[in-house]
Amino acid sequence: MRNRIAAIAAALAISLPGLAGPPGGPAPQFTLAARGGPQVSLAQYKGQVVMINFWASWCGPCRQEMPLLEGIYKKYNKLGFTLLGVNVEPDSQAANDWLKQTPVSFPILYDKDSKVSKLYEVAGMPSTVIIDRSGRLRMLHRGYKPGDENEYLDSIRSLVRE
Repeated sequence: MRNRIAAIAAALAISLPGLAGPPGGPAPQFTLAARGGPQVSLAQYKGQVVMINFWASWCGPCRQEMPLLEGIYKKYNKLGFTLLGVNVEPDSQAANDWLKQTPVSFPILYDKDSKVSKLYEVAGMPSTVIIDRSGRLRMLHRGYKPGDENEYLDSIRSLVRE
């Protein structure tokens, strides 16, 4: 049963329309304003494994996932991994208020006009993309339910070893 579920999940990940194209293709480049600092560009992370997590403060699964993402970031960021949290709300104040209650140490970027979300064809929250050291899309994941973080960890562990 587990193998069947894995096969179905793999088929869905490959056949999903969008999120910037098929796995293995180049990740669209972007630059966004960052919380508490200068603008951040995806290009500055070339050579690292990058997870981009598109989220919103009103999104229940995003709120549930955020502390888990912080743990992943803290564990793997010294191994050539970074995580970029991309908030998709037009007004970032709600995100900033929520982050005061649930602080994170990874960069939070603001996609107020949804330009980057559109580049990655984000259709729902949260949406997560993992990019390899060469700048290629390697994993696409929509939504979050408990246990999904294991899929992230499998990808990250594999990619930091490449």
